[in-house]
Amino acid sequence: MNTSGKAVTCWAAIAWKKISPLSIEEVQVEPPKAGEVHIKMISSGICGSDDHVLKGTFPVKFPLIPGHEGAGIVESIGDKVSSVKPGDKVLTLIIPQCRECNSCLHCKGNFCEKQDVLPSSGLMLDGTSRFTCKGKSIYHSFRVSTFTEYSVVPEIAVAKIDDAAPLDKVCLISCGVPTGYGAAVQSAKVTPGSTCVIFGLGGVGSAIVMGCKASGASRIIGVDINEKKFSQARALGVTDCLNPRKLKKSVQEVVMEMMGVGVDFAFEAVGLVDTMTAAWESCNKSYGVCLIVGLASPESQLSLEAAKIITGKTLKGVCLGDYKTKDCIPQLVADYLQNKINIDPVVTHQLPFDQLHKALELYHAGEVIRCVLLF
Repeated sequence: MNTSGKAVTCWAAIAWKKISPLSIEEVQVEPPKAGEVHIKMISSGICGSDDHVLKGTFPVKFPLIPGHEGAGIVESIGDKVSSVKPGDKVLTLIIPQCRECNSCLHCKGNFCEKQDVLPSSGLMLDGTSRFTCKGKSIYHSFRVSTFTEYSVVPEIAVAKIDDAAPLDKVCLISCGVPTGYGAAVQSAKVTPGSTCVIFGLGGVGSAIVMGCKASGASRIIGVDINEKKFSQARALGVTDCLNPRKLKKSVQEVVMEMMGVGVDFAFEAVGLVDTMTAAWESCNKSYGVCLIVGLASPESQLSLEAAKIITGKTLKGVCLGDYKTKDCIPQLVADYLQNKINIDPVVTHQLPFDQLHKALELYHAGEVIRCVLLF
């Protein structure tokens, strides 16, 4: 079907308001404008950030089409688009790379100023939406809505990937894998023989475990309240599993007792102030590094004992593994194809898009590491 320059009617999931069930609706998707790409979605992961949006703990505008961890094929392109063409396999990027802003131009920056996460407008760069349903304009999720058969995304938020990439799995490399794996190998630069603790063993936490293991960490402690995740975590490389609800002391006290001096690297992949504090307090006080990977609600405030900050340990925020997305995400896909990294164990479930509600039930029941929706 040639959709170039035409509006498309397709099925999409809409959250009409926060804390309400998603509704599968027929939506109209406008053709891409200048600098935009029209994508036929093939798969989408269900990420923890999507859950934050739907629960109302992360401020967005409703009604919206959620999802951001997507893989698909370019249907058509708007004027001035040069990095992709129809037929290309692509991933959507929750954090774009405009290559023009201060963050993109700085050697260490990756939080592009044209992102739509903090804050979220729900609109394309020109201030309008490409989705309508029942005559009403529908907001975008971080400008890369993926719970839809077709989407329109800014070119700066699209990465062309290898034609050999299996689109039913590589959607995870658009968000969850680089966020976690990159936090360990790119941001923390975990060293051989080092010790690590990871708070949260979902999709992102599992990717952190993979990164720590690949970097040669000698001991990897996994922390989660859902013990169903422990067997998979051990298979990925976790050496010790802790359930905070079954401990007689705080997690940080137990970790300090286990290690004697605290861990070299602590990762928080939950997005809660309590787990951020626990990760910080699990670090070696002199040279430990605490990396905050989980997305907290914007009104949350993190409070630390000021006097203990001078001891030498480091607190660092991480977004998408510090990768410059358009430059680096395609290389991660290539690494996967060359068996340098293996994301397959993280994809524990795959379901057709029309079973979205079952997928969300499995997610909330803690039965999945990552569930991928197939269109």
